[in-house]
Amino acid sequence: MAIVLYVVGVALLAAGVAGLVLPVLPGAVLLVLGVISLAWAGDFAVLGWGTVAFAGAMGLAITAVDWAASLLGAKAFGASKWAVIGSAVGLVVGLFLGLPGIVLGPAVGALAFEYAKDPNFERALKAGLGAFVGFVVGSVLKVTLAFVLVGVPALRFLFH
Repeated sequence: MAIVLYVVGVALLAAGVAGLVLPVLPGAVLLVLGVISLAWAGDFAVLGWGTVAFAGAMGLAITAVDWAASLLGAKAFGASKWAVIGSAVGLVVGLFLGLPGIVLGPAVGALAFEYAKDPNFERALKAGLGAFVGFVVGSVLKVTLAFVLVGVPALRFLFH
């Protein structure tokens, strides 16, 4: 049973990291579940409840960054609610276009929706730039937090 939990834990951590940039996967939740699975596999001896609580806190931080980054990025550049919706639509459409679509989709979506709302190209371009900056900054922060979340249990295993 322990081997299965270890394999599931590692798979959940891998899926969680992927989920940080793919919105169809709940990255933070999968990362926390991965740590719980690894802790359970070792009867909470190596990874105790403190590590699990730390992973939960990091998961909440990743989720908060995820929600705030795009919104604040777009809002900082003067985007309307339409640009924020366009950013989300662009990200979903971008998923079907691979990595370039995932990175550029939010910006294109924000630009298109903002321009549809108000045909001022300069304002729409600023909204698209804000969505892009928010997406990039948010992704960097989420990946950094994820490495901390995964790194703490990994160090606990290494130095146990």
